[in-house]
Amino acid sequence: MAIAQITPRAPGAALLEVRLRTTARLSSVTPGAPRRLSSRLPLGHFPGSPIWRRLLAVFAVLGPGLIAGAAGDDAGGIATYASVGAQYGYTLLWALGLITVSLIVVQIQVARLGVITGKGLAELIREQFGVRWSALAMFVLLIANGAVTIAEFAGIAAAGGLFGIPPLVSVPVAAVVVWLIVVRSSYSLAEKVFLVLGAALLTYVGAAVLAGPSWGQVAVESVTPSFYLDAGYLTTLITLVGTTITPYMLFYLQSSISDKGLGMADYASERTDVVLGSVLSDLIAAFIVICTAATLFVAGIQVSSADDAARALEPLAGPYARVLFGLGLFGASMLAASVLPLSTAYAICGAFGWERGVSHRWRQAPVFNGLYTGLIAVAAAFVLVPGLPLIQVILATQTLNGVLLPVVLVFVVRLANNRSLLQQHTNSRAFNVLAVGTTVVLIVLTAALLVSAAFGTS
Repeated sequence: MAIAQITPRAPGAALLEVRLRTTARLSSVTPGAPRRLSSRLPLGHFPGSPIWRRLLAVFAVLGPGLIAGAAGDDAGGIATYASVGAQYGYTLLWALGLITVSLIVVQIQVARLGVITGKGLAELIREQFGVRWSALAMFVLLIANGAVTIAEFAGIAAAGGLFGIPPLVSVPVAAVVVWLIVVRSSYSLAEKVFLVLGAALLTYVGAAVLAGPSWGQVAVESVTPSFYLDAGYLTTLITLVGTTITPYMLFYLQSSISDKGLGMADYASERTDVVLGSVLSDLIAAFIVICTAATLFVAGIQVSSADDAARALEPLAGPYARVLFGLGLFGASMLAASVLPLSTAYAICGAFGWERGVSHRWRQAPVFNGLYTGLIAVAAAFVLVPGLPLIQVILATQTLNGVLLPVVLVFVVRLANNRSLLQQHTNSRAFNVLAVGTTVVLIVLTAALLVSAAFGTS
């Protein structure tokens, strides 16, 4: 039997070799292998990184989800929430919890599509489903978003009126500011301005506190489902859902993720951004409901617009409640008046392959900037023309958005399950139960709203 001779240096060399091989095995990564986006990781979690680095990574990505959520609380949304509280008190607060879950489920899919593909939602629809479907969706989106933009400038005019500013001053000035935010600035600056405008919605927390609600009753009603077989109640519930989840939020979210340049490494942080945006959006909606439920519902006062609610609050909750309500309306309307035409320009340019991006100048993206400018100019001019049927236009846009939402939701679910597009990052079976279930429920509710609108039930 041969006996190996070991020199004094042999044990040290052997140990070093073992360590090197272990290090190489642990650090090896298959070239070209995509990073796994595990849904089991906590929101915003990056394994092996100090907590302060994780927080910095989350804060660097925050923006698209928060803005999309805040833009959902626009002038029409505020009017809906104020009306819900004034008409039904706290009894529909429970629905906002379920709506929040649905919004998170839908927007997480859109965020994942954005970070993995680097493309906007309209661009993916064109590539995966063809030009005809894409063109039809973009036509409906253009008409619907254009009309809702009119409603946002009407909200700006109404907010100005609460502080004694005539529409001939407030609307043109707001239109110029909104135009400058996008056309003459960078994406980074525009995002910061949008976040500041969205922060104005926090005034509704103060307005709710000044209204003096019974917080115990609020807590009970928030977790106690109530359901009445009443046409008005059902229509209000469906409208509440349709107001909270809108097509333009989805198109804006994915396009802004692409425009910001977020990638797969940012998915955990962007998921946190989406969840925070959805939760905060519906919390603001809840505070608006609480504010009017504690005052207008108790007094038996019905309202049909946000400025009506602000004026009615003053004798019941004091002048500061009216001021806070008006400031929130102004900030929300300014934000949505920026995001709606921006979402439209993003979507249409993505659908037809035209250059798009907030940081792009006119010569680089003429169609993108032209669409954004045209939508703002038409909407502002429409509001300033006396005698035009503004209410009818706003109601018609709800129907158009109702037609578009089910189509977009089906596209989103199919894209989120497209293995050739997302490889191993498609929806899991458990998530698909939530995604498909949410989509089916929203389609049924939207269909019910359209039937209600067609037959004039109330």
